[in-house]
Amino acid sequence: MEAVLDELDVHIDTSFVVAVLDRFRHAHRPAYRFFRWAAARPGFLHDSTTCNKMLGILGKTRQFETMVVLLQEMGKEGLLSMDAFKISVKAFAAAREMKKCIGIFKLIKKYDFHVGLDTFNCLIDALSKAKLGKEAHQLLQKMKDQYHPDLRTYTALLYGFCKIKNLVEAGRVWNEILDSGFKPDIVAHNTMLEGLIRGNRRSEGIKLFELMKAKGPRPNTRTYTILIQHLCKAGKMEQAVSCFDEMLAACCSPDVATYTCLIVGFGNARQMDKVSSLLAEMSQKGCPPDARTYNALIKLMTNRNMPDDAVRIYKKMIKNGFEPTLHTYNMLMKSYFHGNNYKMGSAVWEEMLGKGICPDVNSFTVFIGGHIRHGRPEEAYKYIEEMINKGMSVPQVDYNKLAADFSRSGRPDVLSELAQKMSFTGKFDASNILNHWSERMKKRVKRRGPNQSGRRLF
Repeated sequence: MEAVLDELDVHIDTSFVVAVLDRFRHAHRPAYRFFRWAAARPGFLHDSTTCNKMLGILGKTRQFETMVVLLQEMGKEGLLSMDAFKISVKAFAAAREMKKCIGIFKLIKKYDFHVGLDTFNCLIDALSKAKLGKEAHQLLQKMKDQYHPDLRTYTALLYGFCKIKNLVEAGRVWNEILDSGFKPDIVAHNTMLEGLIRGNRRSEGIKLFELMKAKGPRPNTRTYTILIQHLCKAGKMEQAVSCFDEMLAACCSPDVATYTCLIVGFGNARQMDKVSSLLAEMSQKGCPPDARTYNALIKLMTNRNMPDDAVRIYKKMIKNGFEPTLHTYNMLMKSYFHGNNYKMGSAVWEEMLGKGICPDVNSFTVFIGGHIRHGRPEEAYKYIEEMINKGMSVPQVDYNKLAADFSRSGRPDVLSELAQKMSFTGKFDASNILNHWSERMKKRVKRRGPNQSGRRLF
């Protein structure tokens, strides 16, 4: 790769490097090789922007050793920032690596990075969002004297316990907020309300909602949207509309998220006339659909096995100036492949690549699964190899069918080779399946003899 890049006569600057890294954000190997190649170019130096972009890629692909090395380099060059800390801590928290989160906290202090309450709050927030509420609370108790918690600290903890539906601990944190002399604000109230609703304690949630209306803080758009979303998910559309009307009566303006909840609710209830009227109302009220709304509509169509209608919405989405996300393409591909339209499923893949969007593991899983589903093992093999070469996790697909298809074409060598590669990546179950089929094929050929198999050997 480096030799090809050396031949290119391109101007290397920060924006160019960020664009290339963004293109390979799900493939850490080519991204990191390019990052190192750029660092060696005359006249170019990485800055905090390019380093943070690379950190994000390494964090999401769980290349933690390389990430720490890069952090140390950034520290020596004076490029550490709060963004670098957030990226690193979030990555380790997502992997539930509590000790390494604390390690990052200590590492940045080593390079004279200011560590105050804001930094500590970022750590508590990352742990809470990663469903490590208990560990975050223990850390708070341990470091309370060093970093005096504020309302943001406690609200992050509250979110963490609500996320894992541990409402007993959430209640204790709520009391701790009051005992510490803080008054829960609208963010804390909405966090608790959502936790109660999701934790199947709706009656207590409604009591909190009524208390907010009576004593404050006054419910806002987010408050009403939490309730409307819950009612829509439960299929209680009359009550959802009633809540929406109450919201309007309270002079609280709905936003795109509110309308999108109702659209999904009516769509799931197969009341498409209501969906159409809501879309029209959004535009009339100066709150036109955004990317989330279009993706919700596309999901509705794909769930109903209506990929052509989903594509119509996709085209309207682009026409109105919204860029489709990776999730958009994954939904469209899956719908076409499951609908036995291999040609259109492949066309979606090409459209995605043409727009410069880097496929993630889910994209490859859908695409490779489509090839296997439609009896194209050679193509499936090619893209599995591509994932391995890029350092991506190999997909969870039907390896039995893939092996059976190769078996019918008399290719035990391919299966044993792929089994070995799977073993190197740690996918031992898939490796065992492929090895099993390979051995069966070899034994069958030996019994029949090379000229008696009745098949053409490659």
